[in-house]
This record gives sequence, structure tokens and C-alpha cells, in this order.
Amino acid sequence: MRFRKMNGLGNEIVVVDLRRSSKVFTEAEARAIAGNTRSHFDQLMVLHPPRLPGTEALVRIHNTDGSLAEACGNGMRCIGWVISQETGGKNLAFETAAGRLAVVVKSQSDISVDMGTPRFGWQDIPLAEPFHDTRKIELQIGPLDKPILHSPSVVNIGNPHAVFWVDNVEAYDLPRIGPMLENHPMFPERANISLAHVVSPAAVTVRTWERGAGLTRACGSAACAVLVAAARNGITGRSATITLPGGPLKVEWRADNHIWMTGPAELEYEEILDPTVLGRVAV
Repeated sequence: MRFRKMNGLGNEIVVVDLRRSSKVFTEAEARAIAGNTRSHFDQLMVLHPPRLPGTEALVRIHNTDGSLAEACGNGMRCIGWVISQETGGKNLAFETAAGRLAVVVKSQSDISVDMGTPRFGWQDIPLAEPFHDTRKIELQIGPLDKPILHSPSVVNIGNPHAVFWVDNVEAYDLPRIGPMLENHPMFPERANISLAHVVSPAAVTVRTWERGAGLTRACGSAACAVLVAAARNGITGRSATITLPGGPLKVEWRADNHIWMTGPAELEYEEILDPTVLGRVAV
């Protein structure tokens, strides 16, 4: 079984093409693949035979812990580049758990993904209790009189996101507080946790603890969540450069309510999966 090790701004992506197979990875098998040094990933993008007319594939996405993810912007750029190289196509579409996503490939450094439309209703994110206004919700960690973080913006970009507005994204121990917030009772399906510093109306710096994957160099859906949340709060426009530890992404929340994210994809190597990896998974 061949795989491609790729990355989108350092977000580790493994692509496996099963379009000619009926195989579907279990969560345990995905964890086993992630546990191998050569095939380690933040997200595993598995291509299955297409079900919808006009799409290249059905894409199932696994996080490092084996859990399924609805969307992964960096991973979508990677598979867009792979399919474009195979077919010569520039305007592609894929089916994901987040819906049908379009990918436009101009070059390896200029790949755009339509990340769909944001959802703001508390039940759509989802949250454990009602909030009329999800631009900021009542949530904090730390002492009541001096919380470490508080009042995040929340939004669903195919998966749940919470964005905390800070003056310095490096001033917080995200590997320590990220797991607590990801698994906070407020988020029944867990959440991606981002720290965001608005540099200007067109530039935001971000660090993200990714649900099911941990601290990441880049999370495309988080970049989209930050831009949308910032625009809703009136602290940026509807287009901005979102700079992650791995580099910048251009994000635009268009008038038709669709979010487009643009950035690069990199192929690191192609290999055959170590046959003992899946053999170690308990049946």
C-alpha cells in the first residue's frame, strides 16, 4: 500500500489512494499508521471511489489519534496537488464529511480551497449550552478574577473552533492548556483551540491546538475560523493573511458566504507502507 508524505506549511499530511479498493481504515489502523515514524501524520487523507458526480474522490480524514475529522484545508491542498499532477485538472472537487469542496490549482505554491460556509449557531458548532451571540461566549480557564484565557469566539468550519484573542500568541503554554480546552465540557464534540493576535485589519498571527492531533504548525480550518471570527467582531476585514508557525495563508470570506483559503503544498516522499504496521492492530 503506497502512501505520499506531504505537508501544508508544516502540517504533516499522509495521502493514501484507495480509489481502486474497498478498504476502509479503522480508527485503530489510522493510529497505527500515525505511530510509524515514516508515515506519521497530523491528518491522514484517504481517497475512496467517488460517489457524487463531478467529484474526484470521497475523502475520509483521520486525526493522529485515529478519530475522523470533517475537514482539513491543508490536506485538501495536498490532495488537490496530487490529483492535478495525475490528471492535469486545475478545477477539482472532492466529497468530504463537511460537504463538497472545490480546489483550484494554479501552481504548487498557489492552491485554493473552498472551505464552505461558516456556521455560527450554538447548536451547529456544537456547544453544550445555548448562546445567543457566538462572537464571544462565557468561557474561561484560570482564576475567576484573573483568568488565563476567556471569552472566545466560536464557529464551525466543518469542525468546531474556539478562538481566543490575545496580545501575544507565544505567551501561553498551549501544549498544557490546549488539551484542557479541547476537551472542555462546553464542547461535546471537542474543539480546535486557537490563540489569535490581530496585527492589523489585514494580518493575524495564530497558534492552534488541533482537535485529535495536538499542537500543529498549521491548521487550515483554524485559519479560516480566525478570519471569520475576526471579521464578525469588526477587528479585520473579510480578507486577511493568517500567519501560522509554518507560514502564511491567504483567507477570504466572500460575499456569497464561502471561505476560500490559499497556500502551498509540498510532497516530501512516496513510500510503501510498512506491512507490519497494520499487522500489529488488534482485531
